[in-house]
Amino acid sequence: MDSTASREPPDDLNRRLAELNQIGVALSQEKDLNRLLELILIAAKKITNADGGTLYRRHPDQPDALAFEIIRTDSLGVAMGGTTGVKITFPPIQLRDSRGRDNNSMVAAYAVLKDRTVNVADAYLEKGFDFSGTKAFDRHNGYHSQSFLTVPMKNHEDEIIGVLQLINAQDRTTGMVGAFDKTDQRLAESLASQAAVALTNRLLISQLENLFESFIGLLNKAIDEKSPYTGGHCHRVPVLTMLLAEAVHETKTGSHALWHMSDLDRYELKIAALLHDCGKVTTPVHVVDKATKLQTLFDRIHLIDTRFEILKRDAEIAALKAAREPGANHKEIDQSYRGRLWEIQEDREFLRLCNIGGEMMTPQAQARVHDIATKYRWRNPLGEPVDFLTADEVENLTIKAGTLTAAERQVINHHINVTIQMLEALPWPRHLQNVPEYAGGHHERMDGKGYPRGLKGDQMSVQARIMGIADIFEALTARDRPYKPGKTLTESLYILGHMRLNGHIDPDLFDIFIRQRVYELYAKDYLDPVQVDEVDVKKIPGYSGD
Repeated sequence: MDSTASREPPDDLNRRLAELNQIGVALSQEKDLNRLLELILIAAKKITNADGGTLYRRHPDQPDALAFEIIRTDSLGVAMGGTTGVKITFPPIQLRDSRGRDNNSMVAAYAVLKDRTVNVADAYLEKGFDFSGTKAFDRHNGYHSQSFLTVPMKNHEDEIIGVLQLINAQDRTTGMVGAFDKTDQRLAESLASQAAVALTNRLLISQLENLFESFIGLLNKAIDEKSPYTGGHCHRVPVLTMLLAEAVHETKTGSHALWHMSDLDRYELKIAALLHDCGKVTTPVHVVDKATKLQTLFDRIHLIDTRFEILKRDAEIAALKAAREPGANHKEIDQSYRGRLWEIQEDREFLRLCNIGGEMMTPQAQARVHDIATKYRWRNPLGEPVDFLTADEVENLTIKAGTLTAAERQVINHHINVTIQMLEALPWPRHLQNVPEYAGGHHERMDGKGYPRGLKGDQMSVQARIMGIADIFEALTARDRPYKPGKTLTESLYILGHMRLNGHIDPDLFDIFIRQRVYELYAKDYLDPVQVDEVDVKKIPGYSGD
């Protein structure tokens, strides 16, 4: 198992050392785990001129096994694992058997258990290890696995996290397969050490990112759980945001043709979208859950129902008294009584309808509420004669659209100020420094009439404008709002089109949303089938066409 003497010319050795330094820099810069693992193995093969190799990892949930991560054999055209999409089906190599005995017969396991590099010149002549699996592979594929260099990967905490195994060292001049020499071994060991640190750092960063995203998920779950009516909003808006962002990234025409995202840009936008409503953690539940105009802790329409019942009772009493008067015209009294009951019932049903809320309440309907408020009188619990409706009830029942008063709308809108305050208080790393701006700008408008800062047009980032459209479309199609059912695609796009014409949303982003059929991609997973109707884009207001 001893390595052979170095056959390396000084100039070639200098070149390989320079390559090793370049590889170290590349390893430290790679962010994607699969690409990092591939880079480690490919770099090790290149620096030792090996024909093949395997990279194994020890996973935290299986510390007594070596899992196959990357496999490469150039002469056979074999590439498995990593970014190839080819799944490795080989079972992990166990470090110990069922009785807890060390598995010293497998060279990769031995390297871990003994914490040493194993350099085998010829597997077919080697007596110390079990290469039966290798020989079976050779027979099946017409290959000859000869030399093996197996190096444990140890991180800065002196923990072996994987194994780098190289197969068949090739002479750089003749291409003949021979043993890995001492220089190969030293370079591979140096690379394995650098790779272990880079891999550990990447895993640590991934764990921190997962922890951070899990915390965000926990916060969003708490927000969604506050109200059964908005559950899922914090999840759906990020999905729609990223769908539209990718569509903008791919567009080649229009004002956003040059707008592109890197992987870091995508991650930054994703985090901002996940946190876009984090300020709602402070929003009172009774405002978020206000399903009807008169709802507080309960729906006060039932109090008004009781008053109407009192009016009906009073009308009956008045009719009975009138009927007892000498010479009373019972027919006229009965007709008057029935007319009064009909009038009371009509006004009662009207107020119940007003209480539901909706897209628009006409001025005539609002005026009728005011008339009803003073048309009837009743005695309050103190026995005082008062108007039929209180000023607060009139204010709520005459809400023009939706179920919130102006004051309640301010309470809801305040969540974006809280969102900005919360996010700006965090020490964001450089690649996430725009999160507060993206998340805090999704209620701004192109015409400057949005909130909280009244930004307009180019004062907003493209990301914030993208999120604004996603937030609106999700709200229009949402099936869990207390005051309305989820709208169809056509209805939602029609409203969105009017918002584009009214200067609410970015017109070019709106065109991309329609042209790239982002709404269809979203609808496939998040809308009920009854909402997914046939959309005639030519009839969508404000759409400029293909």
